[in-house]
Amino acid sequence: MWPQLVISGIAIGSLYGLVALGFQMTFAVSKTMNFSQGASVMLGAVLCYVLNITWGWPLIVAVGLAAIACVGFGLLVERLAVRPFAKAGSNAWLLTTIAVGIVVENLAMLTFGKEVRAYPSVLAEVPLRIWGIGIYPLELVIPVAGLAIALLVRLIFTRSLLGKALQAVSEDHETAQLMGIAVESMIAFSYGASTLLAGLAGMLIAPITNVAATMGTLLGLKAFATAIIGGLDNPWGVMVAGILYGLVEAIAVGLLGGSYREIVGFAVVIVALALKPGGIFGRQQVNKV
Repeated sequence: MWPQLVISGIAIGSLYGLVALGFQMTFAVSKTMNFSQGASVMLGAVLCYVLNITWGWPLIVAVGLAAIACVGFGLLVERLAVRPFAKAGSNAWLLTTIAVGIVVENLAMLTFGKEVRAYPSVLAEVPLRIWGIGIYPLELVIPVAGLAIALLVRLIFTRSLLGKALQAVSEDHETAQLMGIAVESMIAFSYGASTLLAGLAGMLIAPITNVAATMGTLLGLKAFATAIIGGLDNPWGVMVAGILYGLVEAIAVGLLGGSYREIVGFAVVIVALALKPGGIFGRQQVNKV
């Protein structure tokens, strides 16, 4: 049982890290965050389900169109719910992004329905027998896909001109603008990329947890906790924290049962932040004088 729980914990934890990476990205570039990330998780899963299962479109087409829709959602959130308030120096984006998530979730309930729907997948139907343990192939694919996506994001940020522009914006908006960098476009890009990551996480987890209009609420909250624990200035720390959070949940289920998953998980969050408020992997800030 324990090896199966550990593998499942790593799988779900890598998705927490992937969504948390979106939080980290927008905070690094704009010092704001999109608290409708949970809705982006749900949006990716629901759209992929409708296109692939309900309408019968090929999976690759459904994934591509759902991903594009998630990017568009992120751009819309940044333009309407974040930029006007951030420009005015207001923190109202905290509330407006939450409100957007609630609106999208309720629209999904009205159109998609409130019921939970299974997402059939050949990777989540017949378990593999590895060392006598039954493991769904998707549980092996998810962490590999999650880490590969995280690595791709990291390479873009560190090895491309776009990444250098994003890093310049994260350092100082005014200086980046003087260098000819379109700061607002870079911030919008970070929001589109963050919701894309969340949407992909939703599509990956859908065959395991099923699809529902409310599926992203708790996952988004856990991802935010993961981002804080990992350190908002350390993308790899965020990914590692996500995997650790998933393992903590797996241990809680193994020792105490599924009813204690959230109790133990969020208790660990409180303890971790009490011991290190800047995050376990947060980098020490250097004050320039």
